[in-house]
Amino acid sequence: MDSLITAAARALAAGDPLGALKRVALRDDAPALALRGIAMAQLGDFARAKELLRRATRAFSAKETVARARCIVAEAEIALASRDLGWPPKTLDAARATLEAHGDRSNAAYARYLEVRRLVLIGHLDAAERMLADLDPSPFPPAWRTVHALVVAGIAMRRLRTKEARDALSLAESNSREARIPALTAEVESASRMLNTPAARLIARGGERLLLLNEVEALLASKALVVDACRHAVRNASTIVSLARRPVLFALARALGEAWPGDVPRDVLLARAFGARFTDESHRARLRVEIGRLRKALRPLAGISATKLGFALAPRAERVVVLARPMEEEHADVLAFLADGESWSSSALALALGASQRTVQRALDSLAAAGKVQSFGQARARRWITPPVPGFTTILLLPAPLPSD
Repeated sequence: MDSLITAAARALAAGDPLGALKRVALRDDAPALALRGIAMAQLGDFARAKELLRRATRAFSAKETVARARCIVAEAEIALASRDLGWPPKTLDAARATLEAHGDRSNAAYARYLEVRRLVLIGHLDAAERMLADLDPSPFPPAWRTVHALVVAGIAMRRLRTKEARDALSLAESNSREARIPALTAEVESASRMLNTPAARLIARGGERLLLLNEVEALLASKALVVDACRHAVRNASTIVSLARRPVLFALARALGEAWPGDVPRDVLLARAFGARFTDESHRARLRVEIGRLRKALRPLAGISATKLGFALAPRAERVVVLARPMEEEHADVLAFLADGESWSSSALALALGASQRTVQRALDSLAAAGKVQSFGQARARRWITPPVPGFTTILLLPAPLPSD
């Protein structure tokens, strides 16, 4: 490897893409193409970066399997950064196996980190934790140890293990200072802000206040009965009743939770659950049926008693609270992903949300009409972006199981 290639590689490792391009910008040999691609990725031109890396992969000979595998790993990192979550993971896995077989343990480990980060993005936390448990970051350079700590922190925040997340972020901050890469430092700072900004609202006895993530964790571990409007569940410290697929029942549960210890008139419940402005006997009959279904679903946690005006919650706990989103927003789950500041395709959002692409596209069109998101590009290259919601973290709106799931 010649001196210019070596110097460019060192510049990229130090987070200096312009310095790398000064050395190899006019070269078209395979190593230079690969380094140019990585430099363009660091500068944010992902389309050009992918093109250069694919040219580099073709330019390396069939015998240079390690170099070709490294290009594939770099392309996978670009796919992750550009939220191309449909990029084939089997290709990355094959490249990782090649690197491991040839003794390139550092790049093989980095390929595994990319797999873990993709799993975290789409909410497959169990698989991500299993894969992360096999990785020992101690032999790696500071930048990769920072990435490891960030992944640990991301999983811990999704699991609402805030002490573990704070410890991991402290380690990430220490490693990022040693790495001296501005973009990595900014990523650590952004992750740290999530622990210090409101994540939810607590609604109880007619009042409400904002909660940080550690306060949410404490609330869910307390003896309170929590109607969780972030995850659409009713739970206490040991039992979770998910109503995510039963919106009518959850609307009734939330109305009863907000009114506790009082009752909720029947006409209010009809409006909340069915949107009924005018009611007749058929509406009231349906309400009785849905209350019966809710009473059966919540039997481990609470009863529901009929009153003169309507219905009231009778919890088997000291108190009832409602945990709501910091800002009530239509299509909040879509906005939660877009709030990371990256550009997303509708197909990537559909994969992360576990929804159909058409459902996500309708949500994006609605948000765009309201001026809350913007798009650029055309057809399959179209991407969506929005600035983060100021003063709030959307971590509770991302797909992840609660601690006792």
